[in-house]
Order: sequence, then structure tokens, then C-alpha cells
Amino acid sequence: MQSFLQEFKAFAMRGNVIDLAVAVVIGGAFGKIVSSLVDDVIMPVVGVFTGGVDFSDLAWTLREAGPDVAAVTLKYGMFINSIITFTIVALAIFSVVKLMNKLKKEEEKAPATPAQPSREEVLLTEIRDLLKK
Repeated sequence: MQSFLQEFKAFAMRGNVIDLAVAVVIGGAFGKIVSSLVDDVIMPVVGVFTGGVDFSDLAWTLREAGPDVAAVTLKYGMFINSIITFTIVALAIFSVVKLMNKLKKEEEKAPATPAQPSREEVLLTEIRDLLKK
């Protein structure tokens, strides 16, 4: 049991696990931001262009509500909102990945030029070479 706990501690303390945990937390917060962007900014504009239709309220009633039974509805408007949210998230992630790849390519293109020796070093090298002769 002790070795299991030690192995788990070693696993949990590796950088990849911590990076993944941070990514999940940031991703969750990013998802909330995107959902708010879609629900509060984009969909009202889309609603204006579609004559005031609120997609989140669009639904087909498959079975009417009865005295003891709840209505069965197919909420395709919420599905449309989810598709728009997904598209925005995908575009945002694509943009970030594209930017990261561009930065990585620029890093690879620029060869690391060795630092030029200072004037004193050049003079000392010349003096050393003259002394050798």
C-alpha cells in the first residue's frame, strides 16, 4: 500500500498532470465566457436579423402536458445555441493554436547567432596569437 501511495504521489506531482489540471480549470472558465458571449452578445444580434426569434425558446412539443405527466419537448433552439457556442470555441482554439505554431516557426527560423566577442577579447586573441609566433 505504501508503494502505491508513493507511485501515485510521483504521478500526481509530474508536470503533465498539473498542466492538465490548470488547462481544465482555464477551459471551464473559458467555456463560461464563450457561453456568455453567445447567449448575451451574439444571439441577440442574430435575433434582430431573424425578426426577434430567440433560439433558446424554439422547441417542438412531442407530447402535451397532462395532469400527471410533464410535456415532452424537443428543444432544437438550445441545440442551435450549442452549435454556435461550439463553433466559437473551436475558432478561438484554432486561432490560439495557429498563433502558437506561428511563434514556434519564427523561433525555429531565427538561428541562434553566437554572441560576437567583445573588443577586448578580440584584442587579447590577437595578442595571444602574436605571442605564439
